[in-house]
Parts: sequence; C-alpha cells; structure tokens
Amino acid sequence: MSDGDSVTHRPGSYSMSSSRDLLIRRVRILLWVFIFGLFISGATAIPLKSELNVVTQIIEANAGLKESGLYHWLARVQDGLVTTYAKYPFMAYGTDWLAFGHFMIAVAFIGPLRDPVRNVWVIEFGMIACILVIPFALIMGQIRGIPFGWRLIDCSFGLFGIIPLWYCCRLLKKL
Repeated sequence: MSDGDSVTHRPGSYSMSSSRDLLIRRVRILLWVFIFGLFISGATAIPLKSELNVVTQIIEANAGLKESGLYHWLARVQDGLVTTYAKYPFMAYGTDWLAFGHFMIAVAFIGPLRDPVRNVWVIEFGMIACILVIPFALIMGQIRGIPFGWRLIDCSFGLFGIIPLWYCCRLLKKL
C-alpha cells in the first residue's frame, strides 16, 4: 500500500489516531464542565446578599417552605449579611476574593484543555482539592456553627467536582 492509498474502516472501528482524538475530545468536554462549574460557583459568590434576598423571598412566598429549617437558616444568614454589610461593607470583599480564587483555579485548567496528557498533574491537583473540600467543610463548618446539612451541601462540591476529573484521568491513562 502506498502513502497515497486510503484505508477504509468498518463502521464503528477506529484508527489509533481517531481513537486518541475521541478520548482527547471527551477529556476536553469534561474539563469544560469542571471549568464551567468553577466559574458559576465563583460568580455566585459575588452578589451573595442580593441572591440570598431573592431565595428568601421565593421561600417566603411558599407557606410550606417558610416553616422549614432551610428557611430559618437562610433567614439567619441573610440577617447576618444585612447587618454586617450595613456596618462593615468591606466584609463583602472576602466573598469577592472567594470568587477570584474560583476563577483562577478555572484558568489553571486551560493547560489541560490545551494538552491534557502533559498537564494531567493539574487534573490530579483538582482531584486532591475536591477530596480536601470534604474534611475542610466538615471541620471548619463545625467550628463556625454551620448546620450539618449545609456542610453536606458544601461537601457535595467536592464529590460532584471529582467525578469529571476522575473520568478524565481514567481516559488519559488509555492514552
């Protein structure tokens, strides 16, 4: 067979190159999902007070939810934010930096988007961070008086975040 000859494949069979391309494409899609999650998580940390106002208004409109523990917790947090922001508005700067941290971590994943194999260490770093979210949320949440259910919600960020990253590593090992 000469260099100019084409190779025909049966439907469903892939050459090594197309199989590699498919794996890389899947990894990139998973990375975009993770980056999007980081970006949304960061973006929602900036308008915290106004978001909380909207959520509590929605719950107040639903009589059944108004008696829930969730409503009472959110109302307490809202009261804390309103009081703190009125007297110490600069405290909101802390959640601005939280958002910035999320954005910068998302930027770090541009390396694996460009070359997932060479930058697998960034994906592994992300997995470690996802794992460490769990003890951090449980320990610091206890210290700060955060209800256990809310701490579990915080832990879920690590659990849901590790899924696409773990699958990326699994796919990259095939390469």
